[in-house]
Amino acid sequence: MLQSLHVKNLALIDEAEVEFNPGLNILTGETGAGKSIIIGSINLALGERVPKEMLKDNDSPAFVELLFTVEDDETLKKLNDIDIDCEEGFVILSRKIANGKPVARVNGMAVSASRLREVSSLLIDIHGQHEHQSLLSRKNHLEILDAYAKKELGDKKQVMASLYKEYRKLQEEYDNASMDCESRNREIAFLEYEVEEITEAALVRGEDEQLEEQYKKFVNGRKIMDAAETAYQACSGHGENASDLISRALRELTSVASYDKELENLLSQLYDLESLIHDFSHELGAYISDNNFDEETFYQIEKRLNIINHLKSKYGRSIDIILDSCQEKEERIAVLRDYDAYLDGLRKKLQDTESKLRSVSQEVSLIRQTKAKVLCQAVVEALKDLNFLNVVFDMEFHGLDHYTANGMDDPEFMISTNPGESLKPLGKVASGGELSRIMLGIKTIMAQADAIETLIFDEIDSGISGRTAQMVAEKMNELGRHRQIICITHLPQIAAMADNHFLIEKKVVNNTTTSNIRTLDKEESVMELARMLGGVQITDAVIQNAKEMQELAYMKK
Repeated sequence: MLQSLHVKNLALIDEAEVEFNPGLNILTGETGAGKSIIIGSINLALGERVPKEMLKDNDSPAFVELLFTVEDDETLKKLNDIDIDCEEGFVILSRKIANGKPVARVNGMAVSASRLREVSSLLIDIHGQHEHQSLLSRKNHLEILDAYAKKELGDKKQVMASLYKEYRKLQEEYDNASMDCESRNREIAFLEYEVEEITEAALVRGEDEQLEEQYKKFVNGRKIMDAAETAYQACSGHGENASDLISRALRELTSVASYDKELENLLSQLYDLESLIHDFSHELGAYISDNNFDEETFYQIEKRLNIINHLKSKYGRSIDIILDSCQEKEERIAVLRDYDAYLDGLRKKLQDTESKLRSVSQEVSLIRQTKAKVLCQAVVEALKDLNFLNVVFDMEFHGLDHYTANGMDDPEFMISTNPGESLKPLGKVASGGELSRIMLGIKTIMAQADAIETLIFDEIDSGISGRTAQMVAEKMNELGRHRQIICITHLPQIAAMADNHFLIEKKVVNNTTTSNIRTLDKEESVMELARMLGGVQITDAVIQNAKEMQELAYMKK
């Protein structure tokens, strides 16, 4: 359940905090008061794109935070499976936008927007103002059915998608495998030349790195030897050097050490220093003797590197890649030399994969057709409650002549809203208001089959009025008994059903327009209903009508 929403510095909102409750939470207000900002804020916190126009002040960060309480064991398990720790059943989703860059967090841990959407999909479902238009697209019909049948489908869709990927790869390989004898011989000859070129080089993994180190040393050999020789002369060469100076210092201190015990420790250190200088000079001298420039060795290193770099330019940027490439070429040669066996093996793999794909596609299709009957019957019952008195709702299955990652089904919702009318495609028959009610019916059924506790409806009342509006209100009330519902509406019939009524209002203070949201008590709720009923002129009769509407709504709860 969504427990609270905190918004700061977004669009017309300076800062607002809303505490939601179980049941039916209704949000109303004048047109332009900022109702869409509330839904927009929630969407931002759920990982949606951040429109620049929503940022109130570019110099100050915008912030949205949603606090959820989770009690459903299945939801807690799913959150735990994606490494979300729900301490004491709380999940906090937040998004901060500073300098145009959004930062998302779940329970204080920074996450990507896609990760945020993954978490939020387990907690909340939002029905936007124009979402019912998605019913016009047949591909969405299949998505709705699969969401309804997800328990029965299990992992079959993932298996089907994986098999389809493998099938496509094999099919493409088989389609490109047609090759005449002359072409095969040409390719074999070319591959043999390349394999021979790599094999003759007798490459050893890692040798290029060792050779490059040696080459660097040879190229800089004169500079290295000059520096070493200078260092050697400074330590123990002809003329004044470090070794002679330390020996002189040692003689001087030795001659007076017996007069002061404190000098004994210093004398010991000087002996150690003399020994170190001596050993260092000896090792440096040996290094100079052993590292005379060998022109032949340098030539061989340079030649070997040229061979390796030539092969790298043709076959890959490293010896490992070159050797792997050589192995692939040898395998390809083996295939080409026994091409008929290769084609037979490829054909068998393709047939086996297609057989598995066909089998799982048929399993998925059977599950879909079975669940479609249950779904459509449930939709009919829901639509009757939404003033579709003689509705017939069904799903017609069309078989594709090819495989897809979703199988071979291309189903479509069919509907008849009047007695005697034949079933026709949903998208070609239903009006905007009818689509809105149909989507509400589907959402109601999906909510009953799903563990998501919070549903948000943004102006679900589009295109309806009168008795139909009353029936939609009663359906919302019924849905609110099983789930937390947050609904933005313009219809007083729906607003009257509120368990919790919120008013979104716009004010101008010091020439600055801001939006705010607050909870209405019973009397304030009546006055808001009266405004929705009566418009500008709110008479006593309108207020009385609002009271009666609210009382009748309470009687239905």
